Amino acid sequence: MLHFDCDYMEGAHPLIMEKLLQTNMEQTPGYGYDSYCQSAKEKIRKFCDMPHADIHFLVGGTQTNATVIDGVLKSYEGVLAAETGHINVHESGAIETSGHKVLVLPQKEGKVRAEDVDNYITNFYNDPTYGHMVAPGMLYISYPTEYGTLYSKNELTALSDVCHKHNIPLFIDGARLGYGLASYAADMGMADIARLCDIFYIGGTKVGALFGEAVVVTNKELLKNFFPIIKQHGALLAKGRLLGIQFDTLFTDNLYLKIARHAIDMAETLKNGFRQKGYRFYIDSPTNQQFLILENNKIEELRKKATFETWGIFDNKHSIVRFATSWATKEEHIQELIKFL
Repeated sequence: MLHFDCDYMEGAHPLIMEKLLQTNMEQTPGYGYDSYCQSAKEKIRKFCDMPHADIHFLVGGTQTNATVIDGVLKSYEGVLAAETGHINVHESGAIETSGHKVLVLPQKEGKVRAEDVDNYITNFYNDPTYGHMVAPGMLYISYPTEYGTLYSKNELTALSDVCHKHNIPLFIDGARLGYGLASYAADMGMADIARLCDIFYIGGTKVGALFGEAVVVTNKELLKNFFPIIKQHGALLAKGRLLGIQFDTLFTDNLYLKIARHAIDMAETLKNGFRQKGYRFYIDSPTNQQFLILENNKIEELRKKATFETWGIFDNKHSIVRFATSWATKEEHIQELIKFL
């Protein structure tokens, strides 16, 4: 059976496993105060060209989103997000359980527009009864989006500008950040991401690590007392060096982007195979997630050979499906799937 359900089905990159084994019997301080975490932080700061950024290691994506958003927002504020955003659709109300509302914006191919953010905030404060409503306190976006699409540098600059105009922070969910930066369609690097937003995180869980995300705070006025908030949300790892070792390895010799580029190459091979066989794409994704429109009977046929996700109904005879590649996807598995088509 071939597996294309998601990008975190495998364990971790062999270099990470090797390093974890090598250091297994070392004794280090807990909660991220070890030398491996400090080394990883310095490497990430250098990679982001942000020497003074605050960096925190958390255990998973949902915990990271919920903890950052709760740490930033006041009790009467909510977070703006695309209606298709991960925090609105696939996090089981994690944001709402912390007492904050997700304020949805229209989207196109998973992306929000600066004009819509500007209009939402302007109209909110033009309403004389705004004191009775949930105030927009920050903007959340994903890079890549839930549909594998990418914001251009111009689009991200426009979002950054409108957030500064209204004095709210811009937070980027980077669970798949490596796959966005490694895409051949990307016109930004990590330094651009760091410069244009206030907080973002570097996803490890989906890009080569066993688990873990690295939160990068570029606006030091935010999250000044983040440590106890992380602990309150159950996102603090006592054996913090397990996170430090993984990110220290990922940011040695450009490993993070090298393995992310492999996923992109595999996705391009998969895309070309589907295209040559005449299949229709639901959206043109330049990253590791590929969305197709398949006949329902073809889906059942393919499920005998491969696993993948169904994303919704297209019409009474077709559904939208997603195939995801990862840092560990093997080309022979891609070719085997293509032959089966």
